[in-house]
Amino acid sequence: MKKKLISALMAGVMGVMLVACAGTTEPETTAEVTAEDEPAPTAAEPETEEAATEEPASDAAEEDVQAIIDRGVLKVGVKNAVMGFGYEDPLTGEYSGLEIELAKALADKLGVDVEFTAVTAATRTELLDSGDIDCVLATFTITDERKESWDFTTPYYTDYVSVLVEDSTGIKALGDLVDATVGVSSGSTSAKALVKAMIEEGLISGDGFDEESFDPATWTEGIKFQQYDDYPTISTALSAGEVDAFCVDKSILAIYRTEGRSYIDAEFSPQDYGIATTKGSGLSKVAEELVGESLADGTIDQLISENGLD
Repeated sequence: MKKKLISALMAGVMGVMLVACAGTTEPETTAEVTAEDEPAPTAAEPETEEAATEEPASDAAEEDVQAIIDRGVLKVGVKNAVMGFGYEDPLTGEYSGLEIELAKALADKLGVDVEFTAVTAATRTELLDSGDIDCVLATFTITDERKESWDFTTPYYTDYVSVLVEDSTGIKALGDLVDATVGVSSGSTSAKALVKAMIEEGLISGDGFDEESFDPATWTEGIKFQQYDDYPTISTALSAGEVDAFCVDKSILAIYRTEGRSYIDAEFSPQDYGIATTKGSGLSKVAEELVGESLADGTIDQLISENGLD
């Protein structure tokens, strides 16, 4: 009897110990899981805060792009009388050229239609600044001075300035242009490029020449300039003898090199063309992406060849 009682007591003690052990193990497991799980949300919190901080800046940068997407149309300033770059068929109203195709590609990248506005060297920046157009693809030469006011993409084409003359004038070289009157487009850099080339060749003294303040309208040292609003008008003035020569980028002159006209024996001042956009705009980034991609995959080389610009 005593042995049975002792056995029962021992069994009870063992049961209590087993329950106690089980109770102790469970909280330890719970505590271990909690310790593993809690650091994860803590580590994620800084990432969430950083993302929240960056989003407004991104939204602000793309605000102008979103406005174009909402509008459904990209408004582009282009030339309408420069074959190979931007030309409007007078019968059909259709545009063609390297810059026209790039404008269409930029619109496609945004998922919108494209609308062309004919611009000149004198009007393209005014229309861009006023918001009448979103960007410019109009044989717009990239310069350090211009980059202070507008954004430019990586160049998609490099040209050179030259001079076109009537064969009857006997003008064949830079030296023959001394004391001549040259027709240039208002707002272009051609006159400055020509004066600089003549100074470098020692043909004119260059007294008072300053690249930053140069003004074709007031320059009379060894050569004079007459400014016109568009290229066809300069060509007409050349035929009429109002000017002795026509100076602009050679790819543009090619259109007006008809029978009885020739280039002088000189090319100077490389002209890099880029897409111009409002400074600091979101569209600037999209345009740069497009040009970079088009250069890398050979699209621009193909367009240059197709438009006879190579």
